[in-house]
Parts: sequence; structure tokens; C-alpha cells
Amino acid sequence: MVRTLRPAIVGRKILNAEFGQLRVLRGLPLDTAAALAGQRVVAVERYGKFIAIRLERGYLVVHLGMTGKLLVDALRTKWTHAIFTLDTGVLSFDDPRQFGRIEYGEQLPARVSALGPEPLEVSLEEFARRLKLRRSPVKAVLLNQAVVRGVGNIYADEALFRAGVHPKRITASLRADRVEKIYRAMREVLAEAIESRGSSVSNYVDADGRKGSFQLLHRVYQRGGEPCVNCGSLIKRIVVAQRGTHFCPKCQK
Repeated sequence: MVRTLRPAIVGRKILNAEFGQLRVLRGLPLDTAAALAGQRVVAVERYGKFIAIRLERGYLVVHLGMTGKLLVDALRTKWTHAIFTLDTGVLSFDDPRQFGRIEYGEQLPARVSALGPEPLEVSLEEFARRLKLRRSPVKAVLLNQAVVRGVGNIYADEALFRAGVHPKRITASLRADRVEKIYRAMREVLAEAIESRGSSVSNYVDADGRKGSFQLLHRVYQRGGEPCVNCGSLIKRIVVAQRGTHFCPKCQK
């Protein structure tokens, strides 16, 4: 989404902001609209699962939640909860389930700046150190945004499958070679998913309204009861850290 937003809105000036559903906004609508008016978009950045639109003064930070979308020049719908009129074009925020959030501030919110390092930037040594500090199931640790930021349920499942590690393995018990396998699998899966523009298993589309295609390459996620692509054993579904978790009982130890 960030990749499609950048060419569309960087350099554009915000003329006006409207908020139709106050649940998605952290702050007062009139104050936020006044602070945004006249500001130019300097950059669009990603911090884990947060999209940070850097302005001349401060940041407009968006979390998509489960069904949020940032769309460029899209038709307004009954789920359009925020509209940003630009000097060229319109940026809108749609969210049927209203779990997404929008916030403006002069600095990044503390909950964003306090996140762990990017999984595509963290070193193997730092990643291993962070895992060894935890005595929790490895799937839960990968989902912990204070450990690394941005790994979600789909990619945790896919990475652990490629690494051959059971999602309930306690991280502190992992040998160094297994930690390295998780590290390399995590980065591999994320890089492939980004090139495929994400996984559109439900509502996700990019800023142009296009679906991703990485869901066609999932090896375990939402494949419970289907044969493993490696060994033919049936993929199992369990719950780890309150999230549906998919794995191969034969390939992942």
C-alpha cells in the first residue's frame, strides 16, 4: 500500500479533511482538520503495520486494522470514514469493521516509535538476542510487535513452515541454527509477499484498489485439512496467542 501511495500523494498539498466516523479518529475532528489544512505530503513511510504519512509539520498515522483501506481517487461508499482532499486528487479511508485508526501529531505516537526493529532490517544477531529473551511459543513471539514490527499472522505461519519449526516451540529453547532458519525464512516470506503486493484473503487491496496475489502462494495458512506441499501430511490448525495457526505436524518440529 505504501508503494502505491507514494507516487500518488507525495508532494501533494492537503486542502481539506473530513471525518464521518469519529471512532476511527484519535483526536478532535475540527482540530485535526485545521492542523492538516495547507500541509504538503513529504513522504510515506511504513512502521510495522502503521502507515506514517510525513507532512511538513508532523505525521498523519494510519493503522488499517482488519478491513481498512487507503484509496486514491476512489468512489465514496457507506464505509468511507475519512476524506482528504488534495490539490490534485483525493485520498479516502474506508473501513467496514471500523477497527482501523487515524491520528495526527507533531511526532510519531509513542506506541509506534516504541515498536521493535523492522524484520527486513534487523541483524541476525539482534533477532536471536530478542528471541532468546522470551520464554513463549515462537509464533507468539513473532507476532509480538515489540520484538520485531510488522510480522502478522499469515507471515508468521508461512515463515515457521519454511523454517521447519513448530509454532509452539519455546523460543529460549531454540538452537542457534534453528533461529537462523526462522530469521531467513521470515525475511524471504516478507520479501516475496511484498513483491506480490500482499495477501488478499479478505478485504485487502492497495491504494489503487488492486488485490495482492501472495495468497496463491500460501503453503500452510488457511490450508487446514489439506495435504502439505512437502510431505503430503494433513495441515493442522490450532490456536496460538489467540490466533488461528496452521502448520505441518511432520515437517515442523
